[in-house]
Amino acid sequence: MYVLDSSAFIHDFHTDEQISTIPLVREELEDESAYRFDALEGSGMHLHIPEEETVERIERAARETGDLDVLSRTDVRLVAAAFELDSRLVTDDYAMQNVAEKLNVPVEIINREGISEEREWKYQCSGCGREFDEHHDRCPICGSDLSRKNPSSA
Repeated sequence: MYVLDSSAFIHDFHTDEQISTIPLVREELEDESAYRFDALEGSGMHLHIPEEETVERIERAARETGDLDVLSRTDVRLVAAAFELDSRLVTDDYAMQNVAEKLNVPVEIINREGISEEREWKYQCSGCGREFDEHHDRCPICGSDLSRKNPSSA
């Protein structure tokens, strides 16, 4: 089974396998992609709502990789749906791919190259330069803004 992100509907992804998604994806779609969603729902696409425990597990994994701040509510629930259904996640979103890889959820890429490695992001203070594993609104040392730092450039 495939769990489809909004990009699957936007890029008119086709498969002969069973497909699923979550209701929140419909809210992200407009025009033809929204019609594709409606048509697939009418022809038997499964709509899945993941359990809150699974959503929390995905959020923990995303926090560990440093991707939580860039994932939407929909993104987290799509990864959770793929995890619960033991399915392949269909997405072009790099942060979703990174979290899925951490959880051993297989990913199918639609319109881009997939990620080449799993990353655990760091956060760096723009004022004092200290690095942190977790994101804070402000640096707990000097109060300056934090920015996400690519760990491979460390």
